[in-house]
Amino acid sequence: MTENHILLVEPGYRNKYPPLGLMKLASYHRQRGDLVQFVKGEDRSVLFTPWDRVYVTTLFSFEWKRTSETIDFAIQAAGNQPERVFVGGIAASLMHDEFVKESRWAGVRFIAGLLNGSPAQALQLSAEDGDFGADDTTGHPIEERVPDYNILGDIDYTYPVHDAYFGYASRGCIRKCHFCGVPKLEGAQKEMPPLYNLVNGIAEQHGHKKDLILMDNNVTASARYKEIIAEICDLGFTIGATLDRDGRRLKRRVDFNQGVDARILAKSPMYLKEMSKICISPLRIAFDHIGFRKVYDIAIRMAADNGITSLSNYMLYNFMDTPDDLYARMKLNIALNEELGIRIWSFPMRYQPVTLKDRSHIGKKWNRYYLRSFQIILQATRGVVSGSPEFFNRAYGSDTREFMQLLSYPHGFIFNRDHYEYGEGKAVLEEYAALRRRMSAGQEEELLNYLSVPIGGEKVKQKYYSGLAGERSVDRLIRNVISFHVLGTKDGKITKSDRVLPMFASVNHVMKRPAPVFPSEEELVEDAGLYDQEQVRQDAGELMNTNSVARVGAGNG
Repeated sequence: MTENHILLVEPGYRNKYPPLGLMKLASYHRQRGDLVQFVKGEDRSVLFTPWDRVYVTTLFSFEWKRTSETIDFAIQAAGNQPERVFVGGIAASLMHDEFVKESRWAGVRFIAGLLNGSPAQALQLSAEDGDFGADDTTGHPIEERVPDYNILGDIDYTYPVHDAYFGYASRGCIRKCHFCGVPKLEGAQKEMPPLYNLVNGIAEQHGHKKDLILMDNNVTASARYKEIIAEICDLGFTIGATLDRDGRRLKRRVDFNQGVDARILAKSPMYLKEMSKICISPLRIAFDHIGFRKVYDIAIRMAADNGITSLSNYMLYNFMDTPDDLYARMKLNIALNEELGIRIWSFPMRYQPVTLKDRSHIGKKWNRYYLRSFQIILQATRGVVSGSPEFFNRAYGSDTREFMQLLSYPHGFIFNRDHYEYGEGKAVLEEYAALRRRMSAGQEEELLNYLSVPIGGEKVKQKYYSGLAGERSVDRLIRNVISFHVLGTKDGKITKSDRVLPMFASVNHVMKRPAPVFPSEEELVEDAGLYDQEQVRQDAGELMNTNSVARVGAGNG
């Protein structure tokens, strides 16, 4: 068998989990005797090797620009022979036609869906075109292979979650939610081979892993649900399980990282009684709109009754919801935390159509200004909603009225919260609040229309607002209010200690309570939509470089 050179490429975006598809492809090619190398981003050092085939994985559709650059690089790495380049993954599946119609990528093979046929079939290989491996028409599906962890040592990047068995107990979903790409990606609910095959295979080839990360989209809908839980227990992931490694005892955990379905959980106590047998941490439950409130509440209480106290949920917003709806869901979790003595981490997830090439979508009941304001607030807590009522009220307002007021405030006020609420800027905030109280409902609506217009960085917005403040055709009171919105998030006169991240410190001082503990990086979601514009990235970068981040996020786990 001829030895081929295989290059695996993941775009250079930040992501939480290693590329499972590429790891399975590495396993397939190494079994064939091929030489395999993995790179993240456009690592130009590989351009000096003649590659027989280059694979590119894709993730989020809104990373279109970054992904496009990676595909261009892959073609270059393949000696400008696009027929040697194969592109698959989530975005390539959901936006298959968009990728195919790009003329500069003519000849590249874009693979939609799972690699669950024979290797030759799944990769669209052709003997007539001279594709090596085209004769592998009966081989084991790449989708079901043991992933090759060795490729992770080829790169400097460290995935936040890496010491784990990654896999699926089931694929697909029984639901057809309009906001979700799973029906197109994976289709209807179907079972995967027993977890023993995956876990034992990884352990034999790559050593024992601490955690078990299962990426099922709706495991509770599986006809094998009880069997899956039993398998997890048999594999050593029972409640309180640990792994001995180098003289240390590491606490193990199971994470169904795509979440479980509250509508199914609420139907029978069996689901959470079974779940309580494994070291689930956290139990992720989706709470996508306020209509799920009843079943969500039942599911949380059932979890608490079964001793599951570490919970997390995905909270979709910017879809068909209103800001009021989002606030009510966040507030409910705070109330459940206090009543039941549990810990629920909420992760608001900004909806974007799964085929949109950027994050420009604005829901019918949201506006661009509100979305940006909410992102700034979320940056204070790394995308997490949790903590005591005092901390929550400080960050998001004590009721819906305060939340809506906060969303419409100048971003300089939100970003530099303590400066304007307690520091030298207090008089400025009071003057602004007095003007807002004089506005009628019609003027408020007109103001929001003006605030939501500009697209771009802070300088663009400041220039636009400055122009409106001097435009006599605009209502005088509105002009006076808009003049405050010229205040940017970056003010060299404001100390870092007065900015949004350490705002919890003031609550801690007044309430005599410890600062909120944040979940570990392993428990955070893949992408909370905090940094979806260059302006937001810049703001976040400035925030995350402060010492306050270390203080607020210390002691996670």
